[in-house]
Amino acid sequence: MRVMVVGGGGREHAIIKKIKENKSVSEIFALPGNGGIAQDATCVNIGAKDIDAIVKFAVENAIDFAVVAPDDPLVLGCVDALNEKGIKTFGPNKAAAIIEGSKVFSKNLMKKYGIPTAQYEVFTDMDAALSYLETAPIPTVVKADGLALGKGVIIATTREEAKDAVKSMMEDKVFGESGSSVVIEEFLTGPEVSVLSFTDGKTLIPMVSSMDHKRALDNDMGLNTGGMGTIAPNPYYTEEIAKECMEKIFIPTVNAMNSEGRSFSGCLYFGLMLTPNGPKVIEYNCRFGDPETQVVLPLLESDLLDIMLHISDKTLDKADVRFSDGSACCVVMASNGYPGKYETGFEITMPADKNIYVAGAKLDGEKLLTGGGRVLGVTETAPTLKEAIDKAYETVKEVNFANAFYRKDIGAKALKAIN
Repeated sequence: MRVMVVGGGGREHAIIKKIKENKSVSEIFALPGNGGIAQDATCVNIGAKDIDAIVKFAVENAIDFAVVAPDDPLVLGCVDALNEKGIKTFGPNKAAAIIEGSKVFSKNLMKKYGIPTAQYEVFTDMDAALSYLETAPIPTVVKADGLALGKGVIIATTREEAKDAVKSMMEDKVFGESGSSVVIEEFLTGPEVSVLSFTDGKTLIPMVSSMDHKRALDNDMGLNTGGMGTIAPNPYYTEEIAKECMEKIFIPTVNAMNSEGRSFSGCLYFGLMLTPNGPKVIEYNCRFGDPETQVVLPLLESDLLDIMLHISDKTLDKADVRFSDGSACCVVMASNGYPGKYETGFEITMPADKNIYVAGAKLDGEKLLTGGGRVLGVTETAPTLKEAIDKAYETVKEVNFANAFYRKDIGAKALKAIN
């Protein structure tokens, strides 16, 4: 079986490594992939947003199954374009991907169908938004409507910060057209939980919960990033809360999308806040999270490709979906300066026998060089979270590249919760 995975980061490396376990797979292509993924797949220099080239490659190379992993190509309709050519694909179509592609859509969906989320207002006019902020409760959250590389959400602790956020999105267009509309919403408090789920639009099966660490520096200080590490399972996400989320959030969301004629098939990601008033949705993603995937998939005991094929065939209820009851920890090793300015081009040396997912690296002959802000995700699994964390940091010591930096406290908050 010839498989194609669209994307080129740590999440895609985790997906590819897991798909490789399926014995029927003869070849995996990564579009575009990266220097580290090249050890596990044939990398093809086609960008993830170049839909026409992706489809052309899939047809010309007789691809049997495609996985579209990042948000941009999903929102642009990559799955629709591949399906039109008769290529089975994992991921939501364009109509369903709007759940992440437009925050205005997702907030209005939750309001319409009674799915718990923060109170909010939507603005298409900057002056109206600024006027609203004169009396809005502070802190508040300002969100660009469209995709913004995970950076379109600003938590404003003062009125001035909130107004600056609105101006930067709506007037300065820092996120392009994504900031034409903004959502201003209530600031929620409580532990955050990420829950990725498999769904074919009829059946929904949640994966192991996880806890992301967004801030660049220890103790949740510094700038927001794409994620500096993650652990699974999330100790705050108890069986009781999981049951409540299934009844009040997960199934209602799938049903709501069906009612809107936007049936969702693929990986539906729920970003949750466990507030004093119960769990609420902070955000939906229409795909596997990054770096959550790097801890969730290593705990998957059943065959990922088999599950994806069942989802594509709308027979998820017949799939074998099993997760280990152990724990996982992923420590992201980044280039010093990330998420701001950083240098690249430094040689990476790392052990070959460890679970290291490559996010930002390029090949120079036989050498693997740093090529991005987030460079590697070092993941370890173990029976307990403490053991998984300790193992991950031991492996980090075996990895070398100039200007490397990483958080030293991934999982510390979770251990505190357990103890």
